[in-house]
Amino acid sequence: MTVAARTVPDRTASRPAVGRRDERALVRAAQQGDAAAFEALFRAHWPTAYRAAWMIVRDRQLAEDIAQEAFVAAAGALDRFDRRRPFAPWLRTIVARRAIDAARTLTVRREVGEDALAGLGTTDGAPELSDPRLLDALAALPLEQRAVIVLRHLLGMRTGEIAKALGLPRGTVNSRLRRGLDALRPVLEDERR
Repeated sequence: MTVAARTVPDRTASRPAVGRRDERALVRAAQQGDAAAFEALFRAHWPTAYRAAWMIVRDRQLAEDIAQEAFVAAAGALDRFDRRRPFAPWLRTIVARRAIDAARTLTVRREVGEDALAGLGTTDGAPELSDPRLLDALAALPLEQRAVIVLRHLLGMRTGEIAKALGLPRGTVNSRLRRGLDALRPVLEDERR
């Protein structure tokens, strides 16, 4: 089966475009208890939250659970959220931390099967990974390296944002990125040819 045939379900169909100003208004309304405003935030950010979780845990059901739990946690902490800041990085931080915790638990309990590498469709402008060898190489990386590569190169977070999200020094994030990319280099070079 090809990677294209094993893609993550596209959950962008119902995603409305939300501008920065509109997002601030939605956050303000949600902070005041407007359920429809929080639902609009959910619809706007669900694809990214789900994909971030899936890229780390590589399990559809678990990724869906993690993304949902992250939104529940965000709803519970919304009163402490600073509206002057963008909502998406704050939510990605919650998702990433929960996904990494879940992946650690998964690693302790069992190894994820080959069918968990269902594929990566494009969402939010992230690149499509079409080479099954690249998917396998990414999956074979240690969790710490895989997580920072996903957050940096597939979800577009800056290293400072990743460091803050994961509670790590920036140098640790950089070294994990470097080691992970070094491990992926042979596959990436083959893909460019």
